[in-house]
Amino acid sequence: MIDYSNLQSTSAEPEASSMIETFRAIGYSIETAIADIIDNSITAGAKNIWIDYDWKGPKTTLSILDDGNGMNNEQLIHAMRPGSKNPLVVRNADDLGRFGLGLKTASFSQSRKFTVVSKSTDYKAVLWSWDLDYVNKVKSWKLIRYVPYEERWIEKIESVNSGTCVIWWDLDRLTKDTSEDSEESKSKFLGTMDSVKSHLSMVFHRYMDDGLKIFFRERAITPWDPFMIGIDGLQTKPETRLEAGQIKIKGFVLPHRSKLTVEQYNYGKGPKDSWTAHQGFYVYRNRRLLVAGDWLDLFKKEVHYDLCRIQVDLPNNFDDDWQIDIKKSIARPPSKYIESIIALAKEVRNQAVEVYRHKGKVLKRKLASDEYFPFWEERARHGKRFYKINRNHPLLSELYSKSGDLKREIEKIIQFIEETIPIPLITLQESENDKPHGQPFEGIEHSAIKETMQKLFNSFIANGLTIEKAKSRIINTEPYNFYPEYIEFLTNE
Repeated sequence: MIDYSNLQSTSAEPEASSMIETFRAIGYSIETAIADIIDNSITAGAKNIWIDYDWKGPKTTLSILDDGNGMNNEQLIHAMRPGSKNPLVVRNADDLGRFGLGLKTASFSQSRKFTVVSKSTDYKAVLWSWDLDYVNKVKSWKLIRYVPYEERWIEKIESVNSGTCVIWWDLDRLTKDTSEDSEESKSKFLGTMDSVKSHLSMVFHRYMDDGLKIFFRERAITPWDPFMIGIDGLQTKPETRLEAGQIKIKGFVLPHRSKLTVEQYNYGKGPKDSWTAHQGFYVYRNRRLLVAGDWLDLFKKEVHYDLCRIQVDLPNNFDDDWQIDIKKSIARPPSKYIESIIALAKEVRNQAVEVYRHKGKVLKRKLASDEYFPFWEERARHGKRFYKINRNHPLLSELYSKSGDLKREIEKIIQFIEETIPIPLITLQESENDKPHGQPFEGIEHSAIKETMQKLFNSFIANGLTIEKAKSRIINTEPYNFYPEYIEFLTNE
Protein backbone atom coordinates (compact mmCIF):
# COMPACT_ATOMS: atom_id res chain seq x y z
CA MET A 1 0.00 0.00 0.00
CA ILE A 2 1.44 3.41 -1.01
CA ASP A 3 1.64 6.10 1.69
CA TYR A 4 0.47 9.21 -0.16
CA SER A 5 0.70 11.61 2.79
CA ASN A 6 4.34 12.61 2.24
CA LEU A 7 4.41 12.61 -1.58
CA GLN A 8 4.72 15.81 -3.59
CA SER A 9 1.75 16.53 -5.88
CA THR A 10 0.66 19.14 -8.42
CA SER A 11 -2.51 19.97 -10.30
CA ALA A 12 -2.97 18.59 -13.82
CA GLU A 13 -6.50 19.68 -14.73
CA PRO A 14 -7.49 18.96 -18.32
CA GLU A 15 -7.61 21.93 -20.67
CA ALA A 16 -11.32 22.63 -21.07
CA SER A 17 -11.68 23.22 -24.80
CA SER A 18 -9.33 20.35 -25.71
CA MET A 19 -11.25 17.94 -23.51
CA ILE A 20 -14.59 18.97 -25.00
CA GLU A 21 -13.21 18.53 -28.51
CA THR A 22 -12.23 15.03 -27.39
CA PHE A 23 -15.82 14.44 -26.25
CA ARG A 24 -16.95 15.49 -29.71
CA ALA A 25 -14.83 12.79 -31.33
CA ILE A 26 -16.25 9.82 -29.41
CA GLY A 27 -18.22 8.75 -32.45
CA TYR A 28 -21.91 9.32 -31.83
CA SER A 29 -24.27 9.40 -34.77
CA ILE A 30 -27.22 11.75 -34.40
CA GLU A 31 -29.42 8.68 -33.88
CA THR A 32 -27.36 7.37 -30.95
CA ALA A 33 -26.95 10.90 -29.55
CA ILE A 34 -30.69 11.55 -29.36
CA ALA A 35 -31.24 8.07 -27.92
CA ASP A 36 -28.74 8.93 -25.16
CA ILE A 37 -30.70 12.07 -24.27
CA ILE A 38 -33.90 10.02 -24.13
CA ASP A 39 -32.20 7.62 -21.70
CA ASN A 40 -31.98 10.51 -19.23
CA SER A 41 -35.66 11.32 -19.76
CA ILE A 42 -36.69 7.73 -19.04
CA THR A 43 -34.46 7.57 -15.94
CA ALA A 44 -36.15 10.79 -14.77
CA GLY A 45 -39.54 9.10 -14.94
CA ALA A 46 -40.85 10.69 -18.14
CA LYS A 47 -44.07 9.33 -19.57
CA ASN A 48 -44.00 11.54 -22.66
CA ILE A 49 -41.08 12.79 -24.76
CA TRP A 50 -41.37 15.33 -27.55
CA ILE A 51 -38.69 15.73 -30.23
CA ASP A 52 -38.95 18.80 -32.44
CA TYR A 53 -36.83 20.84 -34.81
CA ASP A 54 -36.95 24.16 -36.63
CA TRP A 55 -35.22 23.95 -40.00
CA LYS A 56 -33.27 27.12 -40.72
CA GLY A 57 -30.17 25.83 -42.46
CA PRO A 58 -27.08 26.52 -40.28
CA LYS A 59 -29.35 28.13 -37.66
CA THR A 60 -31.49 25.02 -37.25
CA THR A 61 -32.44 24.04 -33.68
CA LEU A 62 -33.44 20.65 -32.33
CA SER A 63 -35.08 20.03 -28.95
CA ILE A 64 -35.99 17.05 -26.77
CA LEU A 65 -38.61 17.83 -24.11
CA ASP A 66 -39.84 15.41 -21.44
CA ASP A 67 -42.32 15.45 -18.57
CA GLY A 68 -39.99 13.76 -16.08
CA ASN A 69 -39.06 14.90 -12.59
CA GLY A 70 -37.10 17.95 -13.71
CA MET A 71 -34.28 19.65 -11.77
CA ASN A 72 -33.65 22.70 -9.64
CA ASN A 73 -30.69 25.01 -10.24
CA GLU A 74 -28.20 23.04 -8.17
CA GLN A 75 -29.23 19.73 -9.71
CA LEU A 76 -29.02 21.14 -13.22
CA ILE A 77 -25.50 22.48 -12.74
CA HIS A 78 -24.46 19.09 -11.40
CA ALA A 79 -26.06 17.34 -14.39
CA MET A 80 -24.19 19.66 -16.77
CA ARG A 81 -20.86 18.74 -15.20
CA PRO A 82 -18.89 16.15 -17.24
CA GLY A 83 -18.50 12.91 -15.30
CA SER A 84 -21.32 13.88 -12.97
CA LYS A 85 -21.64 10.29 -11.81
CA ASN A 86 -18.90 7.76 -11.15
CA PRO A 87 -19.42 4.67 -13.34
CA LEU A 88 -18.19 2.52 -10.43
CA VAL A 89 -21.08 3.67 -8.22
CA VAL A 90 -23.94 1.18 -8.05
CA ARG A 91 -26.92 2.64 -9.90
CA ASN A 92 -30.61 2.07 -9.37
CA ALA A 93 -31.86 -1.02 -11.19
CA ASP A 94 -33.87 1.08 -13.67
CA ASP A 95 -31.14 3.68 -14.32
CA LEU A 96 -30.15 3.83 -18.01
CA GLY A 97 -27.07 5.98 -17.35
CA ARG A 98 -23.51 4.74 -17.56
CA PHE A 99 -20.64 7.25 -17.09
CA GLY A 100 -22.41 10.49 -16.16
CA LEU A 101 -21.32 11.79 -19.57
CA GLY A 102 -24.28 11.01 -21.82
CA LEU A 103 -25.98 14.40 -21.84
CA LYS A 104 -22.71 16.22 -22.49
CA THR A 105 -20.97 13.87 -24.93
CA ALA A 106 -24.14 13.23 -26.94
CA SER A 107 -24.93 16.94 -27.18
CA PHE A 108 -21.38 18.05 -28.00
CA SER A 109 -21.14 15.34 -30.64
CA GLN A 110 -23.82 17.17 -32.62
CA SER A 111 -23.58 20.82 -31.56
CA ARG A 112 -21.10 23.44 -30.42
CA LYS A 113 -23.74 25.00 -28.19
CA PHE A 114 -26.52 23.39 -26.24
CA THR A 115 -28.87 24.41 -23.48
CA VAL A 116 -30.79 22.54 -20.81
CA VAL A 117 -33.95 24.10 -19.40
CA SER A 118 -35.54 22.31 -16.47
CA LYS A 119 -38.37 22.71 -14.01
CA SER A 120 -39.31 20.63 -10.99
CA THR A 121 -42.64 20.78 -9.22
CA ASP A 122 -41.21 22.88 -6.37
CA TYR A 123 -38.99 25.25 -8.35
CA LYS A 124 -39.24 27.66 -11.25
CA ALA A 125 -37.64 26.95 -14.60
CA VAL A 126 -33.84 27.28 -14.73
CA LEU A 127 -31.44 27.06 -17.64
CA TRP A 128 -27.72 26.74 -18.31
CA SER A 129 -25.76 26.36 -21.54
CA TRP A 130 -22.49 24.92 -22.69
CA ASP A 131 -20.96 27.09 -25.42
CA LEU A 132 -17.72 25.73 -26.85
CA ASP A 133 -16.78 29.11 -28.30
CA TYR A 134 -17.13 30.68 -24.85
CA VAL A 135 -15.10 27.86 -23.26
CA ASN A 136 -12.36 28.45 -25.84
CA LYS A 137 -12.39 32.15 -25.03
CA VAL A 138 -12.19 31.92 -21.22
CA LYS A 139 -10.17 28.66 -21.16
CA SER A 140 -12.31 27.40 -18.32
CA TRP A 141 -15.09 24.94 -17.55
CA LYS A 142 -17.84 27.56 -17.30
CA LEU A 143 -21.50 27.45 -18.18
CA ILE A 144 -23.41 30.51 -19.38
CA ARG A 145 -27.01 31.44 -18.75
CA TYR A 146 -27.96 32.26 -22.32
CA VAL A 147 -29.93 30.74 -25.18
CA PRO A 148 -31.37 32.44 -28.27
CA TYR A 149 -35.12 33.05 -28.02
CA GLU A 150 -35.13 32.26 -24.31
CA GLU A 151 -38.83 33.07 -23.95
CA ARG A 152 -39.68 30.38 -26.47
CA TRP A 153 -37.90 27.69 -24.48
CA ILE A 154 -39.25 28.87 -21.13
CA GLU A 155 -42.74 28.70 -22.64
CA LYS A 156 -41.99 25.18 -23.84
CA ILE A 157 -40.92 23.95 -20.40
CA GLU A 158 -43.93 25.64 -18.82
CA SER A 159 -46.17 23.36 -20.92
CA VAL A 160 -45.39 20.49 -18.51
CA ASN A 161 -45.82 20.34 -14.73
CA SER A 162 -42.20 19.23 -14.42
CA GLY A 163 -39.60 18.15 -16.91
CA THR A 164 -36.48 18.96 -18.88
CA CYS A 165 -35.81 20.31 -22.34
CA VAL A 166 -32.47 19.86 -24.13
CA ILE A 167 -31.87 22.32 -26.97
CA TRP A 168 -29.15 21.91 -29.58
CA TRP A 169 -28.67 25.27 -31.28
CA ASP A 170 -25.38 25.19 -33.17
CA LEU A 171 -25.69 21.91 -35.06
CA ASP A 172 -22.42 22.23 -36.94
CA ARG A 173 -22.08 18.49 -37.62
CA LEU A 174 -25.52 18.31 -39.22
CA THR A 175 -26.10 21.70 -40.83
CA LYS A 176 -22.62 22.96 -41.71
CA ASP A 177 -22.45 24.36 -45.27
CA THR A 178 -26.23 24.13 -45.67
CA SER A 179 -28.65 26.82 -46.75
CA GLU A 180 -32.16 27.37 -45.44
CA ASP A 181 -33.38 27.93 -49.01
CA SER A 182 -31.63 24.86 -50.46
CA GLU A 183 -34.08 22.05 -51.20
CA GLU A 184 -31.17 19.62 -51.36
CA SER A 185 -30.00 20.61 -47.87
CA LYS A 186 -33.50 20.39 -46.47
CA SER A 187 -34.17 17.02 -48.13
CA LYS A 188 -30.96 15.59 -46.69
CA PHE A 189 -31.87 16.91 -43.24
CA LEU A 190 -35.37 15.42 -43.42
CA GLY A 191 -33.87 12.09 -44.48
CA THR A 192 -31.68 12.18 -41.37
CA MET A 193 -34.74 12.89 -39.24
CA ASP A 194 -36.50 9.86 -40.74
CA SER A 195 -33.48 7.77 -39.79
CA VAL A 196 -33.71 9.13 -36.22
CA LYS A 197 -37.36 8.10 -35.99
CA SER A 198 -36.60 4.59 -37.23
CA HIS A 199 -33.74 4.21 -34.77
CA LEU A 200 -35.82 5.32 -31.80
CA SER A 201 -38.70 3.03 -32.80
CA MET A 202 -36.28 0.12 -32.43
CA VAL A 203 -34.16 1.17 -29.43
CA PHE A 204 -37.10 2.00 -27.14
CA HIS A 205 -39.74 -0.37 -28.52
CA ARG A 206 -40.16 -2.24 -25.23
CA TYR A 207 -40.65 1.01 -23.31
CA MET A 208 -43.18 2.21 -25.85
CA ASP A 209 -45.01 -1.13 -25.66
CA ASP A 210 -45.26 -0.48 -21.90
CA GLY A 211 -46.80 2.98 -22.34
CA LEU A 212 -43.97 5.45 -22.99
CA LYS A 213 -44.94 7.97 -25.68
CA ILE A 214 -42.26 9.44 -27.92
CA PHE A 215 -43.53 12.13 -30.26
CA PHE A 216 -41.65 13.37 -33.29
CA ARG A 217 -43.05 16.72 -34.39
CA GLU A 218 -46.26 15.94 -32.47
CA ARG A 219 -46.73 12.54 -34.12
CA ALA A 220 -46.27 9.42 -31.97
CA ILE A 221 -43.45 7.09 -33.05
CA THR A 222 -44.65 3.52 -33.62
CA PRO A 223 -42.45 0.91 -31.91
CA TRP A 224 -40.72 -1.72 -34.05
CA ASP A 225 -40.53 -5.18 -32.48
CA PRO A 226 -37.72 -7.21 -34.11
CA PHE A 227 -39.25 -10.47 -32.89
CA MET A 228 -42.72 -9.80 -34.31
CA ILE A 229 -44.24 -11.23 -31.14
CA GLY A 230 -47.84 -12.34 -31.63
CA ILE A 231 -47.57 -13.06 -35.37
CA ASP A 232 -48.80 -16.43 -36.63
CA GLY A 233 -46.00 -18.91 -37.27
CA LEU A 234 -43.48 -17.38 -34.86
CA GLN A 235 -41.43 -20.04 -33.07
CA THR A 236 -39.91 -19.25 -29.68
CA LYS A 237 -37.25 -21.15 -27.77
CA PRO A 238 -37.31 -21.62 -24.00
CA GLU A 239 -35.55 -18.85 -22.11
CA THR A 240 -31.99 -19.60 -20.95
CA ARG A 241 -30.59 -17.88 -17.86
CA LEU A 242 -26.99 -17.22 -16.92
CA GLU A 243 -25.29 -15.66 -13.89
CA ALA A 244 -27.87 -16.79 -11.33
CA GLY A 245 -30.71 -15.81 -13.63
CA GLN A 246 -29.65 -12.20 -14.11
CA ILE A 247 -28.84 -12.65 -17.82
CA LYS A 248 -31.72 -13.91 -19.95
CA ILE A 249 -31.41 -15.23 -23.50
CA LYS A 250 -34.33 -16.21 -25.69
CA GLY A 251 -34.34 -17.33 -29.32
CA PHE A 252 -36.97 -16.52 -31.94
CA VAL A 253 -37.45 -18.07 -35.37
CA LEU A 254 -39.62 -15.84 -37.51
CA PRO A 255 -42.13 -17.23 -40.03
CA HIS A 256 -41.02 -17.86 -43.59
CA ARG A 257 -41.97 -15.08 -45.98
CA SER A 258 -44.51 -17.38 -47.66
CA LYS A 259 -46.56 -17.13 -44.47
CA LEU A 260 -46.39 -13.35 -44.26
CA THR A 261 -48.50 -10.67 -45.86
CA VAL A 262 -46.68 -7.99 -47.83
CA GLU A 263 -47.16 -5.62 -44.87
CA GLN A 264 -45.76 -8.17 -42.41
CA TYR A 265 -42.79 -8.93 -44.66
CA ASN A 266 -41.93 -5.23 -45.02
CA TYR A 267 -42.33 -4.77 -41.26
CA GLY A 268 -39.86 -7.60 -40.65
CA LYS A 269 -37.23 -5.82 -42.79
CA GLY A 270 -37.10 -3.17 -40.06
CA PRO A 271 -35.31 0.19 -40.01
CA LYS A 272 -32.40 -1.19 -42.07
CA ASP A 273 -34.82 -2.34 -44.79
CA SER A 274 -33.19 -5.77 -44.90
CA TRP A 275 -33.96 -9.11 -43.31
CA THR A 276 -30.30 -10.13 -43.48
CA ALA A 277 -29.18 -6.94 -41.71
CA HIS A 278 -31.56 -7.70 -38.84
CA GLN A 279 -30.62 -11.32 -38.14
CA GLY A 280 -28.59 -12.03 -35.02
CA PHE A 281 -28.47 -10.98 -31.38
CA TYR A 282 -30.46 -8.12 -29.87
CA VAL A 283 -28.75 -7.06 -26.66
CA TYR A 284 -30.83 -5.07 -24.18
CA ARG A 285 -29.74 -3.30 -21.03
CA ASN A 286 -32.71 -2.64 -18.76
CA ARG A 287 -35.01 -3.25 -21.77
CA ARG A 288 -33.19 -0.53 -23.73
CA LEU A 289 -31.74 -1.91 -26.97
CA LEU A 290 -27.95 -1.58 -27.24
CA VAL A 291 -27.07 -3.82 -30.18
CA ALA A 292 -29.51 -4.69 -32.96
CA GLY A 293 -29.02 -7.54 -35.39
CA ASP A 294 -25.39 -8.48 -34.79
CA TRP A 295 -23.71 -11.84 -34.33
CA LEU A 296 -21.18 -10.31 -31.89
CA ASP A 297 -18.25 -11.71 -33.90
CA LEU A 298 -19.41 -15.24 -33.09
CA PHE A 299 -20.92 -15.98 -36.53
CA LYS A 300 -21.10 -14.39 -39.95
CA LYS A 301 -24.29 -13.09 -41.48
CA GLU A 302 -25.68 -15.38 -44.16
CA VAL A 303 -29.02 -15.15 -45.88
CA HIS A 304 -30.01 -18.63 -44.66
CA TYR A 305 -30.27 -17.29 -41.11
CA ASP A 306 -32.55 -14.34 -41.92
CA LEU A 307 -35.32 -15.76 -39.71
CA CYS A 308 -33.10 -16.04 -36.62
CA ARG A 309 -33.21 -13.32 -33.95
CA ILE A 310 -32.02 -13.80 -30.37
CA GLN A 311 -32.90 -11.57 -27.42
CA VAL A 312 -30.31 -11.01 -24.68
CA ASP A 313 -31.40 -9.13 -21.54
CA LEU A 314 -28.80 -7.62 -19.21
CA PRO A 315 -29.21 -5.65 -15.98
CA ASN A 316 -27.09 -2.48 -15.62
CA ASN A 317 -24.58 -4.09 -13.25
CA PHE A 318 -22.85 -6.07 -16.02
CA ASP A 319 -21.56 -3.09 -17.99
CA ASP A 320 -17.90 -3.87 -17.40
CA ASP A 321 -18.28 -7.58 -18.14
CA TRP A 322 -20.02 -6.84 -21.44
CA GLN A 323 -17.79 -3.85 -22.31
CA ILE A 324 -20.70 -1.44 -22.72
CA ASP A 325 -19.33 1.74 -24.30
CA ILE A 326 -20.21 5.39 -23.61
CA LYS A 327 -22.56 5.54 -26.62
CA LYS A 328 -24.33 2.40 -25.40
CA SER A 329 -24.11 0.97 -28.89
CA ILE A 330 -21.55 -1.81 -28.35
CA ALA A 331 -21.69 -4.94 -26.20
CA ARG A 332 -19.31 -7.88 -26.18
CA PRO A 333 -20.01 -11.05 -24.20
CA PRO A 334 -17.33 -12.07 -21.69
CA SER A 335 -15.36 -15.22 -22.44
CA LYS A 336 -16.99 -17.17 -19.63
CA TYR A 337 -20.36 -17.00 -21.43
CA ILE A 338 -19.14 -17.57 -24.99
CA GLU A 339 -19.51 -21.35 -25.02
CA SER A 340 -23.06 -21.26 -23.62
CA ILE A 341 -24.13 -18.46 -25.97
CA ILE A 342 -22.70 -20.19 -29.04
CA ALA A 343 -24.44 -23.46 -28.15
CA LEU A 344 -27.77 -21.71 -27.68
CA ALA A 345 -27.37 -19.66 -30.85
CA LYS A 346 -26.51 -22.73 -32.93
CA GLU A 347 -29.70 -24.41 -31.82
CA VAL A 348 -31.81 -21.42 -32.83
CA ARG A 349 -29.86 -20.93 -36.07
CA ASN A 350 -30.36 -24.58 -37.04
CA GLN A 351 -34.08 -24.29 -36.49
CA ALA A 352 -34.17 -21.02 -38.47
CA VAL A 353 -32.28 -22.49 -41.42
CA GLU A 354 -34.68 -25.44 -41.53
CA VAL A 355 -37.63 -23.06 -41.84
CA TYR A 356 -35.74 -21.05 -44.43
CA ARG A 357 -34.74 -24.06 -46.56
CA HIS A 358 -38.21 -25.54 -46.50
CA LYS A 359 -39.36 -22.33 -48.12
CA GLY A 360 -42.99 -22.29 -49.09
CA LYS A 361 -43.50 -25.43 -47.00
CA VAL A 362 -47.18 -24.78 -46.34
CA LEU A 363 -47.68 -23.84 -49.96
CA LYS A 364 -45.92 -26.99 -51.15
CA ARG A 365 -48.22 -29.19 -49.08
CA LYS A 366 -51.16 -27.68 -50.89
CA LEU A 367 -49.44 -28.41 -54.22
CA ALA A 368 -48.12 -31.71 -55.53
CA SER A 369 -44.60 -32.60 -54.49
CA ASP A 370 -42.02 -32.26 -57.26
CA GLU A 371 -38.35 -32.65 -58.07
CA TYR A 372 -36.14 -29.76 -56.95
CA PHE A 373 -34.28 -27.89 -59.72
CA PRO A 374 -31.21 -25.99 -58.48
CA PHE A 375 -29.60 -23.55 -60.89
CA TRP A 376 -26.03 -24.61 -60.01
CA GLU A 377 -24.69 -28.08 -59.31
CA GLU A 378 -21.39 -29.13 -57.75
CA ARG A 379 -19.37 -31.65 -59.71
CA ALA A 380 -15.95 -33.36 -59.39
CA ARG A 381 -13.39 -33.54 -62.18
CA HIS A 382 -9.88 -34.93 -61.91
CA GLY A 383 -10.19 -34.88 -58.14
CA LYS A 384 -11.21 -31.20 -58.03
CA ARG A 385 -14.49 -29.40 -57.42
CA PHE A 386 -16.15 -27.31 -60.06
CA TYR A 387 -19.63 -25.85 -60.55
CA LYS A 388 -21.95 -26.53 -63.45
CA ILE A 389 -25.20 -24.89 -64.53
CA ASN A 390 -28.00 -27.45 -64.32
CA ARG A 391 -28.95 -28.30 -67.93
CA ASN A 392 -32.26 -29.73 -66.66
CA HIS A 393 -33.29 -26.42 -65.14
CA PRO A 394 -36.67 -25.47 -66.64
CA LEU A 395 -35.45 -22.03 -67.71
CA LEU A 396 -32.50 -23.51 -69.61
CA SER A 397 -34.62 -26.28 -71.09
CA GLU A 398 -37.07 -23.66 -72.31
CA LEU A 399 -34.26 -21.57 -73.81
CA TYR A 400 -32.71 -24.55 -75.60
CA SER A 401 -36.07 -25.59 -77.02
CA LYS A 402 -36.44 -22.19 -78.69
CA SER A 403 -32.83 -21.52 -79.65
CA GLY A 404 -32.63 -23.65 -82.82
CA ASP A 405 -29.25 -23.24 -84.49
CA LEU A 406 -28.05 -21.00 -81.63
CA LYS A 407 -28.14 -23.84 -79.13
CA ARG A 408 -24.47 -24.75 -79.70
CA GLU A 409 -23.39 -21.11 -79.33
CA ILE A 410 -25.41 -20.72 -76.11
CA GLU A 411 -23.84 -23.91 -74.76
CA LYS A 412 -20.34 -22.54 -75.47
CA ILE A 413 -21.10 -19.31 -73.57
CA ILE A 414 -22.47 -21.29 -70.63
CA GLN A 415 -19.31 -23.41 -70.57
CA PHE A 416 -17.16 -20.28 -70.51
CA ILE A 417 -19.19 -18.98 -67.58
CA GLU A 418 -18.77 -22.27 -65.72
CA GLU A 419 -15.02 -22.46 -66.35
CA THR A 420 -14.30 -18.86 -65.33
CA ILE A 421 -16.18 -18.62 -62.03
CA PRO A 422 -13.66 -16.94 -59.65
CA ILE A 423 -13.94 -19.58 -56.93
CA PRO A 424 -10.65 -18.63 -55.16
CA LEU A 425 -11.70 -14.97 -55.01
CA ILE A 426 -15.17 -15.85 -53.73
CA THR A 427 -13.64 -18.11 -51.08
CA LEU A 428 -11.21 -15.39 -50.00
CA GLN A 429 -13.96 -12.77 -49.79
CA GLU A 430 -16.14 -15.18 -47.83
CA SER A 431 -13.45 -15.66 -45.20
CA GLU A 432 -12.36 -12.01 -44.94
CA ASN A 433 -15.51 -9.97 -45.62
CA ASP A 434 -18.08 -9.28 -42.92
CA LYS A 435 -20.74 -8.34 -45.46
CA PRO A 436 -23.32 -11.11 -45.87
CA HIS A 437 -24.29 -12.69 -49.16
CA GLY A 438 -27.59 -11.35 -50.44
CA GLN A 439 -30.54 -13.45 -51.48
CA PRO A 440 -30.97 -13.72 -55.29
CA PHE A 441 -32.58 -10.53 -56.62
CA GLU A 442 -32.55 -8.98 -53.13
CA GLY A 443 -32.76 -5.20 -53.20
CA ILE A 444 -33.44 -4.94 -56.94
CA GLU A 445 -36.52 -4.90 -59.13
CA HIS A 446 -38.35 -8.25 -59.21
CA SER A 447 -39.89 -7.81 -62.65
CA ALA A 448 -37.53 -10.42 -64.16
CA ILE A 449 -38.60 -12.92 -61.52
CA LYS A 450 -42.31 -12.29 -62.12
CA GLU A 451 -42.07 -12.25 -65.92
CA THR A 452 -40.02 -15.42 -66.30
CA MET A 453 -42.13 -17.14 -63.66
CA GLN A 454 -45.26 -16.37 -65.67
CA LYS A 455 -43.67 -17.46 -68.98
CA LEU A 456 -42.50 -20.72 -67.45
CA PHE A 457 -45.94 -21.29 -66.00
CA ASN A 458 -47.53 -20.71 -69.42
CA SER A 459 -45.05 -23.14 -70.98
CA PHE A 460 -45.85 -25.85 -68.43
CA ILE A 461 -49.57 -25.43 -69.04
CA ALA A 462 -49.04 -25.54 -72.81
CA ASN A 463 -47.13 -28.81 -72.37
CA GLY A 464 -50.05 -30.41 -70.58
CA LEU A 465 -49.35 -29.85 -66.89
CA THR A 466 -52.24 -29.00 -64.62
CA ILE A 467 -52.27 -25.59 -62.92
CA GLU A 468 -51.46 -27.22 -59.59
CA LYS A 469 -48.61 -29.28 -61.06
CA ALA A 470 -47.19 -26.27 -62.91
CA LYS A 471 -47.12 -24.19 -59.72
CA SER A 472 -45.51 -27.07 -57.84
CA ARG A 473 -42.78 -27.33 -60.48
CA ILE A 474 -42.04 -23.59 -60.26
CA ILE A 475 -41.94 -23.43 -56.46
CA ASN A 476 -39.30 -26.19 -56.59
CA THR A 477 -37.18 -24.33 -59.12
CA GLU A 478 -34.32 -22.04 -58.08
CA PRO A 479 -34.47 -19.01 -57.71
CA TYR A 480 -38.30 -18.99 -57.66
CA ASN A 481 -38.21 -20.96 -54.41
CA PHE A 482 -37.07 -17.72 -52.73
CA TYR A 483 -40.25 -15.94 -53.81
CA PRO A 484 -43.24 -18.24 -53.17
CA GLU A 485 -45.46 -15.20 -52.54
CA TYR A 486 -45.63 -14.59 -56.32
CA ILE A 487 -47.05 -18.03 -57.06
CA GLU A 488 -50.62 -17.05 -56.22
CA PHE A 489 -50.56 -14.33 -58.89
CA LEU A 490 -49.80 -16.71 -61.77
CA THR A 491 -52.63 -16.84 -64.29
CA ASN A 492 -53.33 -19.16 -67.19
CA GLU A 493 -53.07 -16.69 -70.07
